[in-house]
Amino acid sequence: MTEYGYRRPGIWGMMTPVIKNLVIINTIMLIATYIIGDTMYEHLSLFAFESPFFKPYQLVTHMFMHGGFWHLFFNMYTLIIFGSILENMWGSRKFLLFYFVTGLGAALCHNLVLHFQIDAFQAAGNIMAATDVMRTPTVGASGAIYGVLLGYGMLFPNNELQLIFPPVRLKAKWFVIIFGVIELATGLTGMGGNIAHFAHLGGMLFGLILILYWKRHNKLYH
Repeated sequence: MTEYGYRRPGIWGMMTPVIKNLVIINTIMLIATYIIGDTMYEHLSLFAFESPFFKPYQLVTHMFMHGGFWHLFFNMYTLIIFGSILENMWGSRKFLLFYFVTGLGAALCHNLVLHFQIDAFQAAGNIMAATDVMRTPTVGASGAIYGVLLGYGMLFPNNELQLIFPPVRLKAKWFVIIFGVIELATGLTGMGGNIAHFAHLGGMLFGLILILYWKRHNKLYH
């Protein structure tokens, strides 16, 4: 309670409608995964196009699946902080369109990279490695989240963000550029382990394309 009896809204009260529903759905999906088990990953994760486990609906469902609590927490925290600002500015319908375009774009870019990996392994006669790629599921809203970060950086380039590590302040445009460079470098070198770096880059790429399209047609702010 603050002065004159005014109570500041908590994080739940600060959430915009689409953000709130995305958080609820993603949380429910993680709880269901804990209860039901690996069958959730087997059916709703995203698999390579060449995989016998691939189904078209996975391009959407994988965005609501997460590998655990902290995976979900960091994605949803970032979505709340930056996505709420975009939704307040664009409105719920436009923000939801942006979210799904970047999420689907991320999935397509990721699977395109997997396609080339599988082709390369098969051409080299490494069938075991190709099979391993086809059997590996991808989950998470990170592609769409990176699209949201890109959107924030483009619309509010000079807003300063306080980083926890390292403890420095950066303008949003530099924050986004640095993240993009890191994702590209780790994706090309393979240093990022099982993280889908090209999905992150795909989300940023499709976010960039959509925002430039809206700008060109004078639809960015309405």
